[in-house]
Amino acid sequence: MPDTGELKIGTCSWKYDSWQGLVYSPATKKSQYLKEYSRQFDTVEIDQWFWSLFGADKVVLPDPKIAEDYALSVPDSFRFTIKMPNSLTLTHFYQKQKSHPLEPNPHFLSPDLLQTTLQNLEPLQGKIGALLYQFEYLNKQKMPGQSDFQHQFEKFAQTLPNDLTHAIEIRNPNYLNRRFFDWFRELNLTPVLLHGYYMPDIVETYRKIYPSLEKTVVIRLHGPDRQGIEAESGGDWSSMLRPKDDELETIVKMIQHLRQRQVNVFLNINNHYEGSAPITIKKVRDLLERLPG
Repeated sequence: MPDTGELKIGTCSWKYDSWQGLVYSPATKKSQYLKEYSRQFDTVEIDQWFWSLFGADKVVLPDPKIAEDYALSVPDSFRFTIKMPNSLTLTHFYQKQKSHPLEPNPHFLSPDLLQTTLQNLEPLQGKIGALLYQFEYLNKQKMPGQSDFQHQFEKFAQTLPNDLTHAIEIRNPNYLNRRFFDWFRELNLTPVLLHGYYMPDIVETYRKIYPSLEKTVVIRLHGPDRQGIEAESGGDWSSMLRPKDDELETIVKMIQHLRQRQVNVFLNINNHYEGSAPITIKKVRDLLERLPG
């Protein structure tokens, strides 16, 4: 039987008290959540270092001591997907009002800021599955077009260490074409397929671009209505609120196809997808056993 790509399944963050009974025992202290989490899952997304840009002279980067604590909490086989600071990926500061002029972010794709960030993440060395560079929707004022984005990122890519996996998430649906994914392959970058918000269905995107995919893909399952499901849950993420059984089965079949092509997959599931990421993961595992590979 030919080799297949590796699959690691986890959630987007782990810091939910409402997962007691699903992931954590009632006696588990919050400081021990990650350790107990890693007994059931083999990857997780760290998103706490993403929000980092608070002014031209105020950037908050990962704390090495926290990174070390995380590394010591999980087994050697565990892998983190780390959302890199948005001080690296925001072209401009967020506008307080739409009428305000755009102010360029001086740290956008800064090699110096990248190096400092990587130094702070060194305690996690050997347990990093992928570094995720998440870009917001780029309108024409922020980025004239796809070619401009690729050109600017190519310069930055020359500073990326080859021993780490660098994953790019874009929120411009019109970028999701073969040219873009061929470019990923040429630069040895990993694509992120985001399912949710206003992005197109990832299975439809996959059918168009899959010949361009190799090595590793990160899949992030989010729902289309974050505010709505947050209001519905009231902060309790312990039950299924919006089941997506048929959709999930199609996604699992896509993952199987990727693995058959010897592509490694990180599947990161958010509570916003169905209401409870741990329950969704159980459904995924059941589907993987039931559906022909």
